[in-house]
Amino acid sequence: MIKPKVCVIRSDGTNCDRETKHAFEKVGADASIVHLNSLIKGHDPVLDRDESLQEYDILAIPGGFSYGDYIASGRVFVEYLKLDLGEQMMKFIEAEKPVIGICNGFQILIKGGFLGGVEPIKNGNLCQSASLTYNTSYRFRDDWVKLVRAPFSDENKCIWTRGIKSIDLPMAHGEGRFAASAELTDKLFYSSQVVFQYADINGKPTLNFPENPNGSYLAIAGICDSTGRIFGLMPHPERYHDPLNHRLGINQRLEGTLPNEGLGLQIFRNAVEYCRG
Repeated sequence: MIKPKVCVIRSDGTNCDRETKHAFEKVGADASIVHLNSLIKGHDPVLDRDESLQEYDILAIPGGFSYGDYIASGRVFVEYLKLDLGEQMMKFIEAEKPVIGICNGFQILIKGGFLGGVEPIKNGNLCQSASLTYNTSYRFRDDWVKLVRAPFSDENKCIWTRGIKSIDLPMAHGEGRFAASAELTDKLFYSSQVVFQYADINGKPTLNFPENPNGSYLAIAGICDSTGRIFGLMPHPERYHDPLNHRLGINQRLEGTLPNEGLGLQIFRNAVEYCRG
């Protein structure tokens, strides 16, 4: 069986790269952790091998605090991605290959203009149109949240989330509040690019804390681009790769309701199956 090659790109401050690699490997991918500098230089000095983004089938930008988030979340990483890897990124995207950004990776895709717009991405139109900014509590929040698919959205739009109507996932961030103009947000909903919203225990999108942990506008937790191949979300599917990862895992086991696998894996499996055709 074909094993799609996944580039899990990391930089100084990334801390979810190993979990992301593990999640992809559990669903049949061949995943490698690649430092940003190795892609920029075209060579990995540790492994003594050439590196190019074009050798991979899937790109994952995992969570963490790239470059310490000293300027703003993901801002330094974005500049490297656009200025030093811009040509490679555009070739990768134009080749119709899937891209995912999780937490800090989502912030990077949004602030780099790879996500947030309603027009197809082309050279020259990578403009930031939305943002992920400080939680309304102005505090770092580490918890589990319920996500639901946005009402009336096309379930097949985002290749990463096909077959998923709702999912519980862990989150951990201080700058996860989605912010955009009402006009742009309406367009994102209309085009089925709003994929997930934070929801209450009854599965209804909510603005209430703590179910909506950051005060995100219209409870937006994850969006995709116009093609459905580029996807970003604040919660961490890679941290729910085993049934007992869930905070309720022990109770689920005692009640006989424990799932067969960590439910976050379906997001990674969808991309792997997409690449296999």
